[in-house]
Amino acid sequence: MSSTFQKHQKRRSKASSLRDKLRRVTHRPRLSVFRSLGNISVQIIDDLRGHTLAAASSLEKEVRASIKGVRKTDVAKKVGSLLAERAKRAGIAKVAFDRGAYKYHGRIKALADAARQAGLEF
Repeated sequence: MSSTFQKHQKRRSKASSLRDKLRRVTHRPRLSVFRSLGNISVQIIDDLRGHTLAAASSLEKEVRASIKGVRKTDVAKKVGSLLAERAKRAGIAKVAFDRGAYKYHGRIKALADAARQAGLEF
């Protein structure tokens, strides 16, 4: 096995372990975060039905237009507040935060703080 393969396996097992814990502990919808090198996307998922209830991404037209020359943490803040607005419209107030295998700092923390300030509880 290559070290890259092992690294990906560890990451997947960390993320699935966290998701399993969230599903056992709470029956709230799950706020799932995906962070790539240049973009960030989040979605609120109802695990019981397997449906996405609300989503936001830095790849959307309305976000892309306002992020030219802006730092990645500021983009994450905009995406977090946009998701919170959409969640309110969908009638969602409380979620369980699923950070995946990402550490809670930088863009992940900025996104979470912005979503909390915009009205989501987790």
